[in-house]
Amino acid sequence: MSKSTGYAAIPSFFDRRFVPRKLLDARTVPTLVQERVRVWGRCIHTQRLSQRLTAAALAERAGLSEATLRRLERGDAGAAASAYLGALSVLGVLETAAPALPHELFSESGSRRVRLRAAERVESDDEYF
Repeated sequence: MSKSTGYAAIPSFFDRRFVPRKLLDARTVPTLVQERVRVWGRCIHTQRLSQRLTAAALAERAGLSEATLRRLERGDAGAAASAYLGALSVLGVLETAAPALPHELFSESGSRRVRLRAAERVESDDEYF
């Protein structure tokens, strides 16, 4: 119970005790993605050493725990992509390691909805049952 409000303290969502340790099982991640993440991890490790940064210093700058940084450097596919990209950004190699996507890949063109023909709608309904 909080003395000032009289209510029980509710743990924050971001309290480390309530955040899952691993979001993905490596067996469910495609091989190509696993390879890319391993390369990012090696890059983070080598750049950290070449820039003479301690793990604690890089973790603090990137807003990560040291345990998460160790997972990144090992190439753990269960770590968040934002953690990898954040560490690469802090090290100054984000644009080299993960270049921005061309605008054409995510810009909207024409209609926003996909419209199926009547025959396509009927076929998909039959396959459902």
